[in-house]
Amino acid sequence: MSMTTKYASKEQVHQWIQQCQQNRDEDAQTQLVLNYKSLIYSITNRYVKNYAQQEDLFQVGVIGLLKAIRRFDVSIQRSFEAFAIPTILGEIKRYIRDTTWDVHVPRRVKELGPKIKRKVAELTTTLQRSPSILEIAQALDTSLEEVLETMEMMTSYNTLSLDVPMDVDSEDRDRTFFDVVGSVDENFDYLEKMMAVQASIQVLDHRERDVIELTFMANMTQIEIGKQLGISQMHVSRIKRTALDKLKTAVMS
Repeated sequence: MSMTTKYASKEQVHQWIQQCQQNRDEDAQTQLVLNYKSLIYSITNRYVKNYAQQEDLFQVGVIGLLKAIRRFDVSIQRSFEAFAIPTILGEIKRYIRDTTWDVHVPRRVKELGPKIKRKVAELTTTLQRSPSILEIAQALDTSLEEVLETMEMMTSYNTLSLDVPMDVDSEDRDRTFFDVVGSVDENFDYLEKMMAVQASIQVLDHRERDVIELTFMANMTQIEIGKQLGISQMHVSRIKRTALDKLKTAVMS
């Protein structure tokens, strides 16, 4: 961030802040916003994708600046800019985190989601295979239910139009999600039982476990799974069928 812009003197800034804090002086508040307008834009420019978003983020940045004005202790004689920047940045990051989800989910899920992604990558490197849900939960010192709930909700980070083709690489490339609304996927029953009795997943070998977790937890297509595991889409389909049969037998026994 460039700090070459010249702002009002430290004494003047402190005077405006005192006027805001003591008298709720709107003129002083306006002067502070104008004084730090370029600073706010320099912070928001890191995150903007279009003009409309830039204006939204600027307003959020102003809110952060006003919070910094209310909280700043003039008696400490420190730089207001050094105090305001983290406050403005924090306000912008919270706004982005809370508005980039197309479907509303609890904040604890939003916070746990990135941790799960990082831990999965770390465990995959350490174990040389995809970690189980139980291993992820233990590594994060959280419950199995919270990990499962978060991983399920992470798939709702962005919504898709029902007119989007289901799989552009398949023979049914013209088939959209709208075409299958209301249909029942028989694999849902298997998945529900698998999550209800997580221990049953131990009946699968590593390759079968990888396919099941990439399918239902990572929400990957068979083509994507095949590329990641270095096998054909047909092979993925066979492994998935075998794994689901094993899980069904384990759950029902």
